[in-house]
Amino acid sequence: MTKKMTKKILFCATVDYHFKAFHLPYFKWFKQMGWEVHVAANGQTKLPYVDEKFSIPIRRSPFDPQNLAVYRQLKKVIETYEYDIVHCHTPVGGVLARLAARQARRHGTKVLYTAHGFHFCKGAPMKNWFLYYPVEKWLSAYTDCLITINEEDYTRAKGLQRPGGRTQKIHGIGVNTERFRPVSPIEQQRLIEKHGFREDDFILVYPAELNLNKNQKQLIEAAALLKEKIPSLRLVFAGEGAMEHTYQTLAEKLGASANVCFYGFCSDIHELIQLADISVASSIREGLGMNVLEGMAAEKPAIATDNRGHREIIRDGENGFLIKIGDSAAFARRIEQLYHKPQLCRKLGQEGRKTALRFSEARTVEEMADIYSAYMDMDTKEKSV
Repeated sequence: MTKKMTKKILFCATVDYHFKAFHLPYFKWFKQMGWEVHVAANGQTKLPYVDEKFSIPIRRSPFDPQNLAVYRQLKKVIETYEYDIVHCHTPVGGVLARLAARQARRHGTKVLYTAHGFHFCKGAPMKNWFLYYPVEKWLSAYTDCLITINEEDYTRAKGLQRPGGRTQKIHGIGVNTERFRPVSPIEQQRLIEKHGFREDDFILVYPAELNLNKNQKQLIEAAALLKEKIPSLRLVFAGEGAMEHTYQTLAEKLGASANVCFYGFCSDIHELIQLADISVASSIREGLGMNVLEGMAAEKPAIATDNRGHREIIRDGENGFLIKIGDSAAFARRIEQLYHKPQLCRKLGQEGRKTALRFSEARTVEEMADIYSAYMDMDTKEKSV
């Protein structure tokens, strides 16, 4: 007679702030179910609800030789603790963890992988497709459940699936619709003052890392096109990143420095969104577009580039606008239209809030709970073939 051990889950990602940003509700849920929660990721972030934290230096580049050592480390952790479930996120973390868990799966460990936007979507460079598609196809043999966060990925994933594997779709990773809630005009004014903006500023906010994929260039160009027509325009970039200097130089070159604000990292991101007039997003690739959903939750009209993550949430003209990637003039036209039509702003914002509620954290946690439950109630670990 073996004594009933506490059930254990290992969450695995490239960087630990990924969990801080998205996954605390799930950690909490497992704790409430009486499970032990372990995390393997790079970084020193202090995470609540976690029993064991392994700082494992996963590299973002799949070809980094360091990743071989990471694989061995992960394999050791997985074999030592005999997890009931291993749930991995982020592409490289997902590859390494699934390989490392191959042995454990034979003894009944269940392996789940959430694809936060596949790297082989339409419009992604061909080399990504050649690289990731065969890898995903091969790894699907070691994945019990592949979880996707948008329709296009879901369709693709079904094509990758091996017999016996499951593919599920959830509504993103969940927006905290309470934190990102609409505020009264009085509260909005208070926040405008608090964060050092002027009362009559027309504020566009984009919370995102400053990099090539987030494509802030398109927004800077749009702001430059509007600087005479809307002198009070303030484009606020909340985030840091490798391209910060490049983008600052571009704003100067286009004579739009006064209209573009590099805010840097902001811990009260909900306040920046609440004080804004419009939420904008210009990324080339996007899994779902959490920042757009957070803007919608606060009843801000959204203007975003037309990629599959944004298409999943924006219905053009109903709860926001979609703009062709790279078309700065079209982006500027929509901004100008909303500047002149406050009623339209309100209408799009209110529709957006309804959309955000469909993607709310509570709902997503429920959807994930359903998926987890299928792998939880096995008293004895069944062997996977």
